[in-house]
Amino acid sequence: MTESPSVHHESPIYRRIADRLRDQILSGALGDGDRLPGENALMKEHGIARATARQALAVLINEGLAVPKRGSGVYVRLFRPIRRHGSRRLSREQWAQGLAIWDSDTRGRSYVVDEVTILREPANEQVARVLGTGEVWVRRRRYSVDGRPVQLAASHFPADLVEGTAVVLPDTGPGGVYARLGELGRPPVHFSEEVRARMPLPGEAESLNLPAGTPVIAVTRVAFAEGGVPVEVNEMILDAASYVLQYDFDA
Repeated sequence: MTESPSVHHESPIYRRIADRLRDQILSGALGDGDRLPGENALMKEHGIARATARQALAVLINEGLAVPKRGSGVYVRLFRPIRRHGSRRLSREQWAQGLAIWDSDTRGRSYVVDEVTILREPANEQVARVLGTGEVWVRRRRYSVDGRPVQLAASHFPADLVEGTAVVLPDTGPGGVYARLGELGRPPVHFSEEVRARMPLPGEAESLNLPAGTPVIAVTRVAFAEGGVPVEVNEMILDAASYVLQYDFDA
Protein backbone atom coordinates (compact mmCIF):
# COMPACT_ATOMS: atom_id res chain seq x y z
CA MET A 1 0.00 0.00 0.00
CA THR A 2 1.49 3.32 -1.05
CA GLU A 3 1.51 6.14 1.52
CA SER A 4 0.02 9.42 0.45
CA PRO A 5 2.55 12.22 0.35
CA SER A 6 2.33 14.57 3.32
CA VAL A 7 0.82 17.95 2.66
CA HIS A 8 2.62 20.98 4.09
CA HIS A 9 0.27 23.72 5.21
CA GLU A 10 2.04 27.06 5.36
CA SER A 11 0.90 29.35 8.13
CA PRO A 12 -1.16 32.42 7.17
CA ILE A 13 0.84 35.42 6.06
CA TYR A 14 -0.21 37.53 9.03
CA ARG A 15 1.29 34.84 11.28
CA ARG A 16 4.52 34.84 9.30
CA ILE A 17 4.77 38.62 9.59
CA ALA A 18 4.10 38.44 13.33
CA ASP A 19 6.75 35.71 13.67
CA ARG A 20 9.34 37.88 11.94
CA LEU A 21 8.56 40.90 14.11
CA ARG A 22 8.58 38.76 17.24
CA ASP A 23 12.02 37.42 16.35
CA GLN A 24 13.28 40.99 16.00
CA ILE A 25 11.85 41.90 19.41
CA LEU A 26 13.22 38.87 21.22
CA SER A 27 16.64 39.19 19.58
CA GLY A 28 16.92 42.79 20.68
CA ALA A 29 16.87 44.22 17.17
CA LEU A 30 13.71 46.04 18.28
CA GLY A 31 13.94 47.35 21.84
CA ASP A 32 11.43 48.44 24.44
CA GLY A 33 9.62 51.55 23.25
CA ASP A 34 10.59 51.13 19.58
CA ARG A 35 7.81 51.74 17.09
CA LEU A 36 6.78 48.73 15.01
CA PRO A 37 6.09 49.09 11.29
CA GLY A 38 2.58 50.46 10.89
CA GLU A 39 -0.27 49.03 8.86
CA ASN A 40 0.63 51.10 5.79
CA ALA A 41 4.28 50.02 5.93
CA LEU A 42 3.33 46.34 6.26
CA MET A 43 0.84 46.62 3.40
CA LYS A 44 3.47 48.10 1.12
CA GLU A 45 6.26 45.72 2.13
CA HIS A 46 4.22 42.49 1.90
CA GLY A 47 1.53 43.39 -0.61
CA ILE A 48 -1.25 42.61 1.84
CA ALA A 49 -4.61 44.10 2.76
CA ARG A 50 -5.01 46.41 5.72
CA ALA A 51 -6.99 43.78 7.64
CA THR A 52 -4.07 41.35 7.29
CA ALA A 53 -1.57 43.93 8.52
CA ARG A 54 -3.86 44.65 11.47
CA GLN A 55 -4.03 40.94 12.28
CA ALA A 56 -0.23 40.66 12.33
CA LEU A 57 0.11 43.52 14.81
CA ALA A 58 -2.78 42.18 16.89
CA VAL A 59 -0.89 38.92 17.43
CA LEU A 60 1.98 40.78 19.12
CA ILE A 61 -0.37 43.00 21.11
CA ASN A 62 -2.28 39.97 22.41
CA GLU A 63 1.00 38.29 23.36
CA GLY A 64 1.93 41.31 25.47
CA LEU A 65 4.96 42.13 23.32
CA ALA A 66 3.51 45.33 21.89
CA VAL A 67 1.09 48.04 22.92
CA PRO A 68 -0.95 50.38 20.71
CA LYS A 69 -0.88 54.12 21.38
CA ARG A 70 -3.88 55.96 19.98
CA GLY A 71 -2.98 58.12 17.02
CA SER A 72 0.69 57.17 17.22
CA GLY A 73 1.22 53.50 16.34
CA VAL A 74 2.19 50.20 17.93
CA TYR A 75 5.26 50.02 20.15
CA VAL A 76 7.42 47.27 21.62
CA ARG A 77 6.48 46.53 25.22
CA LEU A 78 9.34 44.68 26.89
CA PHE A 79 9.77 44.64 30.64
CA ARG A 80 12.09 42.74 32.96
CA PRO A 81 9.68 40.82 35.20
CA ILE A 82 9.56 41.50 38.92
CA ARG A 83 10.52 38.43 40.92
CA ARG A 84 8.06 38.36 43.82
CA HIS A 85 9.55 36.09 46.48
CA GLY A 86 6.61 35.02 48.65
CA SER A 87 8.40 34.47 51.98
CA ARG A 88 11.42 36.77 51.77
CA ARG A 89 9.41 39.91 51.01
CA LEU A 90 7.19 39.40 54.08
CA SER A 91 9.89 38.40 56.55
CA ARG A 92 9.99 40.24 59.85
CA GLU A 93 13.65 41.02 59.21
CA GLN A 94 12.51 43.11 56.25
CA TRP A 95 9.93 45.44 57.79
CA ALA A 96 11.32 45.41 61.34
CA GLN A 97 14.49 47.04 59.98
CA GLY A 98 12.45 49.83 58.41
CA LEU A 99 12.60 48.42 54.88
CA ALA A 100 9.59 48.41 52.58
CA ILE A 101 8.30 45.17 51.09
CA TRP A 102 8.82 46.71 47.68
CA ASP A 103 12.52 47.13 48.35
CA SER A 104 12.68 43.33 48.32
CA ASP A 105 10.62 43.07 45.13
CA THR A 106 12.39 45.70 43.06
CA ARG A 107 16.01 45.24 44.23
CA GLY A 108 17.13 48.73 43.38
CA ARG A 109 14.77 49.42 40.48
CA SER A 110 12.81 52.64 40.74
CA TYR A 111 9.19 52.38 41.85
CA VAL A 112 6.40 54.86 42.50
CA VAL A 113 3.25 54.57 44.61
CA ASP A 114 0.36 56.71 43.38
CA GLU A 115 -3.44 56.84 43.21
CA VAL A 116 -3.42 56.53 47.00
CA THR A 117 -6.75 56.74 48.83
CA ILE A 118 -7.32 55.99 52.52
CA LEU A 119 -10.92 55.66 53.68
CA ARG A 120 -12.93 54.29 56.55
CA GLU A 121 -15.82 52.30 55.12
CA PRO A 122 -18.07 49.27 55.65
CA ALA A 123 -16.23 46.01 55.05
CA ASN A 124 -17.31 43.91 52.10
CA GLU A 125 -18.69 40.46 52.83
CA GLN A 126 -15.42 38.57 52.38
CA VAL A 127 -13.32 41.01 54.41
CA ALA A 128 -15.93 41.22 57.18
CA ARG A 129 -15.95 37.44 57.45
CA VAL A 130 -12.14 37.22 57.74
CA LEU A 131 -11.54 40.20 60.02
CA GLY A 132 -14.70 39.75 62.08
CA THR A 133 -15.63 43.42 61.87
CA GLY A 134 -18.07 45.55 59.89
CA GLU A 135 -15.90 48.68 59.68
CA VAL A 136 -12.44 48.87 58.13
CA TRP A 137 -9.82 51.36 57.09
CA VAL A 138 -8.80 50.69 53.48
CA ARG A 139 -5.55 51.79 51.88
CA ARG A 140 -5.81 51.67 48.06
CA ARG A 141 -2.80 52.40 45.85
CA ARG A 142 -1.10 51.65 42.56
CA TYR A 143 2.53 50.61 42.13
CA SER A 144 4.63 51.38 39.07
CA VAL A 145 8.13 50.03 38.39
CA ASP A 146 10.46 51.65 35.87
CA GLY A 147 7.55 53.86 34.84
CA ARG A 148 5.15 50.98 34.17
CA PRO A 149 2.03 50.30 36.31
CA VAL A 150 2.29 46.75 37.62
CA GLN A 151 0.02 46.33 40.64
CA LEU A 152 -3.11 47.60 42.35
CA ALA A 153 -3.56 46.91 46.05
CA ALA A 154 -6.26 47.46 48.66
CA SER A 155 -5.31 46.71 52.28
CA HIS A 156 -8.17 46.38 54.79
CA PHE A 157 -7.57 46.78 58.55
CA PRO A 158 -10.01 46.52 61.49
CA ALA A 159 -11.11 50.11 62.04
CA ASP A 160 -10.91 50.00 65.84
CA LEU A 161 -7.35 48.61 65.72
CA VAL A 162 -5.77 51.26 63.48
CA GLU A 163 -7.96 54.31 64.16
CA GLY A 164 -5.79 57.37 64.79
CA THR A 165 -2.51 55.61 63.95
CA ALA A 166 0.01 56.06 61.14
CA VAL A 167 -1.63 53.12 59.34
CA VAL A 168 -4.29 55.57 58.13
CA LEU A 169 -1.79 58.25 57.06
CA PRO A 170 -0.41 58.59 53.52
CA ASP A 171 3.14 58.02 54.81
CA THR A 172 3.13 55.10 57.24
CA GLY A 173 6.81 55.53 58.11
CA PRO A 174 9.81 53.14 58.02
CA GLY A 175 8.82 49.50 57.66
CA GLY A 176 5.31 50.39 56.51
CA VAL A 177 2.05 49.15 57.99
CA TYR A 178 3.52 45.94 59.43
CA ALA A 179 5.99 47.89 61.53
CA ARG A 180 3.13 50.08 62.75
CA LEU A 181 1.05 47.01 63.62
CA GLY A 182 4.05 45.80 65.60
CA GLU A 183 4.02 49.04 67.59
CA LEU A 184 0.36 48.35 68.36
CA GLY A 185 1.30 44.96 69.78
CA ARG A 186 -0.11 43.11 66.75
CA PRO A 187 2.92 42.30 64.56
CA PRO A 188 2.11 39.81 61.79
CA VAL A 189 3.55 36.38 62.54
CA HIS A 190 1.84 34.36 59.80
CA PHE A 191 0.56 35.05 56.29
CA SER A 192 -1.80 33.17 54.00
CA GLU A 193 -2.11 33.93 50.29
CA GLU A 194 -4.59 32.75 47.67
CA VAL A 195 -3.55 33.22 44.04
CA ARG A 196 -5.64 32.95 40.90
CA ALA A 197 -5.46 34.18 37.31
CA ARG A 198 -8.29 35.93 35.50
CA MET A 199 -8.99 38.61 32.94
CA PRO A 200 -9.01 42.18 34.29
CA LEU A 201 -12.11 44.24 34.97
CA PRO A 202 -12.35 47.38 32.79
CA GLY A 203 -11.16 49.70 35.57
CA GLU A 204 -8.23 47.43 36.37
CA ALA A 205 -7.15 47.26 32.73
CA GLU A 206 -7.32 51.05 32.46
CA SER A 207 -5.40 51.74 35.67
CA LEU A 208 -2.69 49.20 34.80
CA ASN A 209 -2.61 50.27 31.14
CA LEU A 210 -2.99 46.66 30.01
CA PRO A 211 -3.08 45.70 26.32
CA ALA A 212 -6.12 43.72 25.20
CA GLY A 213 -5.87 40.05 26.12
CA THR A 214 -3.46 40.52 29.05
CA PRO A 215 -4.57 38.59 32.16
CA VAL A 216 -4.01 39.60 35.74
CA ILE A 217 -3.00 37.66 38.85
CA ALA A 218 -5.37 38.22 41.77
CA VAL A 219 -3.69 37.67 45.14
CA THR A 220 -5.55 37.85 48.45
CA ARG A 221 -3.29 37.88 51.50
CA VAL A 222 -4.35 37.65 55.12
CA ALA A 223 -1.90 38.71 57.85
CA PHE A 224 -2.31 37.11 61.27
CA ALA A 225 -0.97 38.25 64.64
CA GLU A 226 -0.24 35.95 67.59
CA GLY A 227 -3.09 33.64 68.41
CA GLY A 228 -4.28 33.53 64.80
CA VAL A 229 -5.87 36.99 65.02
CA PRO A 230 -6.32 38.44 61.49
CA VAL A 231 -5.10 42.05 61.24
CA GLU A 232 -5.11 42.71 57.49
CA VAL A 233 -6.72 41.53 54.28
CA ASN A 234 -4.81 42.73 51.22
CA GLU A 235 -6.43 42.33 47.79
CA MET A 236 -3.85 42.74 45.02
CA ILE A 237 -4.17 42.80 41.23
CA LEU A 238 -0.90 42.13 39.38
CA ASP A 239 -0.16 42.55 35.68
CA ALA A 240 0.58 38.91 34.83
CA ALA A 241 3.12 39.90 32.17
CA SER A 242 5.16 41.85 34.74
CA TYR A 243 5.69 39.19 37.41
CA VAL A 244 7.38 35.94 38.30
CA LEU A 245 5.93 34.51 41.52
CA GLN A 246 8.46 32.54 43.57
CA TYR A 247 7.63 30.37 46.57
CA ASP A 248 10.14 28.22 48.49
CA PHE A 249 9.12 25.14 50.46
CA ASP A 250 10.91 22.64 52.64
CA ALA A 251 10.52 18.99 51.68
